[in-house]
Amino acid sequence: MTETPAGYATVNPFLIAKDAEGLIAFVAHVFDGIARPESRTVDGDGLLLHAELQVGGTTLMFAERKPDWPYLPALLQVYVDDVPRALERAKAEGAEVVTEPTEFFGDVFSRFLDTWGNLWWVYSTTPATDDQWSAEGDADEEWGADGADAAWEPTPELVYIHDTLIAAIPRLKEPDA
Repeated sequence: MTETPAGYATVNPFLIAKDAEGLIAFVAHVFDGIARPESRTVDGDGLLLHAELQVGGTTLMFAERKPDWPYLPALLQVYVDDVPRALERAKAEGAEVVTEPTEFFGDVFSRFLDTWGNLWWVYSTTPATDDQWSAEGDADEEWGADGADAAWEPTPELVYIHDTLIAAIPRLKEPDA
């Protein structure tokens, strides 16, 4: 695996939005992000071209959307210590919870839509133990030759998680539109 600089993951998302400064403040508040002021670059037109926020072990990068750039919603997954706390902070900043906290394969999972039109997957997890994995069965026994899980039956939680995603994705439209 390639070495990465301290504070960067192998893949680091870049979010482009109208009111990038507002989005940066939102993410910093909801996820305890730490700004990297040395990374700030303003373009010749006065718009923010690059800013960075450290969230856990990942760097999120931001830019202000220029007038002729298309709307680009982001779909982001974030692990937090306390899903309800992150959701309360997000809601206080105008976000809409689209998937309430739900048990999901040993994790707690939720989604929210921010006012910039980005969809966030928010998780808290408990590390799996070898006993947990063996209790859930051997993947070779559960999955068929074509990769399909013939024995899989959706639980009410999985149906809810699926349905809230299917309902949320079409709503990823430019907030001003």
